[in-house]
Amino acid sequence: MAFRFLPWALALALAAPAAALADTPPFDLAGPVLEVTVTHAQVTLPISEVPNLAAGDQLSIRADLPATQSVRYLLVVAFLRGAANPPPKTWFYRSDTWNPKARDGLKVTVPEGAQQAVVFLAPQTGGDFRTLVDAVRGRPGAFVRASQDLVQASLDRSRLDAFLAALRRQDPADPERLKTVSPLLARSLTIKLNTDCFDKLPELQAACLMEGREALVLNDGHSTSIVEALTSGNPAQLASELSATAQAGFGYYSPYIGAAMDIARILDSLHTAQYQYIPALAQLRDERVALVLNTPPSFHNPLSVLVSALPAVEAAQAPPLRPVDPSAAYCVQRPGLVLPVEGAPLAYSTRFAHDMVLRLTDQAGKRVDLPARADAEQGGFVVDQTGLDPARLGGVVEGRLAGMWGFAPFEGPSFRLENGRAPWRLAGDDPGAVVAGRDDQVLLEGSAGACVESVQLRQASGDAQSLDWKAEPGGQLNVSVPLAGAPPGPLTLLVKRYGAGAPESIALQAFSQAGHLSSFAFHAGDAGGELKGSRLDQVASLVLAGTEFKPGPLASSGGEDTLQLAAGEPAGLARLAPGAVEQAKILLKDGRTARLKVVVAPPRPHIALIGKSTQAPVAKAAGAIRLGGPDELAEGGQLTFSVRATAPTTFSGHETIEVATLDGGASASLASGNGLIIEDPKVAVASLDPAKALGTSAYGRLRFRLVQDGNPGDWLPLATLVRLPAIRGLKCAQGGGCELLGVRLFLIDAIADNPAFDHPVQVPEGYPGETLRAPRPQDGRLYLKLHDDPGVISQLTIAERPKALSAAKPE
Repeated sequence: MAFRFLPWALALALAAPAAALADTPPFDLAGPVLEVTVTHAQVTLPISEVPNLAAGDQLSIRADLPATQSVRYLLVVAFLRGAANPPPKTWFYRSDTWNPKARDGLKVTVPEGAQQAVVFLAPQTGGDFRTLVDAVRGRPGAFVRASQDLVQASLDRSRLDAFLAALRRQDPADPERLKTVSPLLARSLTIKLNTDCFDKLPELQAACLMEGREALVLNDGHSTSIVEALTSGNPAQLASELSATAQAGFGYYSPYIGAAMDIARILDSLHTAQYQYIPALAQLRDERVALVLNTPPSFHNPLSVLVSALPAVEAAQAPPLRPVDPSAAYCVQRPGLVLPVEGAPLAYSTRFAHDMVLRLTDQAGKRVDLPARADAEQGGFVVDQTGLDPARLGGVVEGRLAGMWGFAPFEGPSFRLENGRAPWRLAGDDPGAVVAGRDDQVLLEGSAGACVESVQLRQASGDAQSLDWKAEPGGQLNVSVPLAGAPPGPLTLLVKRYGAGAPESIALQAFSQAGHLSSFAFHAGDAGGELKGSRLDQVASLVLAGTEFKPGPLASSGGEDTLQLAAGEPAGLARLAPGAVEQAKILLKDGRTARLKVVVAPPRPHIALIGKSTQAPVAKAAGAIRLGGPDELAEGGQLTFSVRATAPTTFSGHETIEVATLDGGASASLASGNGLIIEDPKVAVASLDPAKALGTSAYGRLRFRLVQDGNPGDWLPLATLVRLPAIRGLKCAQGGGCELLGVRLFLIDAIADNPAFDHPVQVPEGYPGETLRAPRPQDGRLYLKLHDDPGVISQLTIAERPKALSAAKPE
């Protein structure tokens, strides 16, 4: 089946309305009023609470005309049974409204087989009743379709009226209230909201919401399904568009019903010289039916016959109410409890759903019904808990909306309701530590997060501020604690529940900013691990699998700290297998604790240094420098070293040996065929050209480690890389001092003429010159302390050449 959407555009002025709609007058004329009640199974309801009729229902229909009514109206009720089956004459009932004997109107019974009910108000003339009967029986399909369109238009008009009436009740001076209410109204009544209105001045926003051309009454499947039952043929196709003309204040609104085109076309086809038929929408309020017209009635030929429709004769179709958030929980003790529901706007715009309750079951198994009413402004059903004793209910209880849809009972959606009374406390073993100087989070455990009315933070000074919080699954409460400008010290959380007296107090302690913990690397079989993060100097200890680790050396590089930790009793770590996931507990020196997830890494590969040899660079300068330390490696030299794999580690040819400076600023990987030769599964020989592998800026201590399958072993010391100055010569004055010539002289830390370094010449840091005052060598030798390894004394062998000294150089 195909359905068209039912757009109702709200606007004070629509630019260039469609030509097809331009001649269709709006429904803005007040017509006569009817009073209608329906009795079903000895229960009587006003027509406003009846969404459908049934065979055998007793209808009481009376025209409530003013005493000054000058035109005599004939009230006719007709029942139809489909477009292709003319009703019998006995299905037509008349009431002469001007006759005192007809003061009580009509009392009629819905006949078996009827599908529609139509009401006519016709000016009294001779033969008027017979004429109406013949018209309906002659073309029943036209009146079936007109009945269908009139019911649909009236239902959609009820949604629009409810929306506009709610907006008019708002205070134009309170734009925040309007922003809150409008989306709830739009959701409840299935209205498309023009959110651009909120960009206007506050005093213009409400009027804009009612006038905006983008505000639409959207298609509602429930009301469409109700109208669809009006006929046994094709479903309704109704297009309804609204326009409006502003008058004083919020203005009055002239709804232009697109269905009027369809109705007018149908009813115009019934036009005769004596009668014309004009549609009347029904506005329901209790038993009163106020007819709204779009054409002024004519009391000259052709006389105007008003046509309106009563609800369909069909089985009850309960509203498809559904919770807005099926997973949400609500507090049964919250005053003015609202259960948000959507899916059936007629439950809000009409009184078809009546005698609604929230149905609960107490701990003794007895049913508890709490009155509930639909409120579109609040976006749900408002529950009245008057007389409820929460002690009768459990901690969590299921509640279900139930009530009557017309004459038929129905059950709506269910809701999770909380009634917890367990005290709130800090979650787990959280000591309540928060960090001063930044916003923090605190997780509380208890019950009934939906029943928390407020959370406040009280400072040591006694000042309190309200906090934001969010109820989490599992009875937890996530509280945001803003401490950006707060000093360290004691704090108190105050948690207040609905229906409770004094709030609960939970102690907190604000500390100064702590470090950040990034990771803890621990390998199976190790007796220590490596913690990375910031401010790791605050770490007092770490506990993993019941074993305590104590801090060792701390290093910092690139803004990150690396802290080595050693296990006090490593025997307890033997059970930790590779891949095991553990929680490490870190204790800080100020008493705070933190937790860190640790995945046990595979055992480290282990190797040992067998030996090493160095090849000095080819000397191209006038002076030769002989390094004084056995572990020193001159820049430009070659390093060869051999290693032995320690059981259970063996060499496979797929591993690498990583060589790096101590700070990690420069590194190189040696692999088989690229500086690494595997002699056998236990021995490997590596060769390294530091200048090529590490770059010309690398210097200082070098270390190496084995990496197998991405798993690195421990770092081991290898050598100390030393950069050398290029010495071009030494010039000494007759009986005086000397001058050392060369480049990169800043790589010299100090010069002396004896290995004891008595009276050395200290070289300024970053010295840029190419000549340097130096002592006279003894036996052609000078002694150097180099910048890259100043703890070792090296020897410079150089011959002096006489020459007059230049300007003074550093001493």
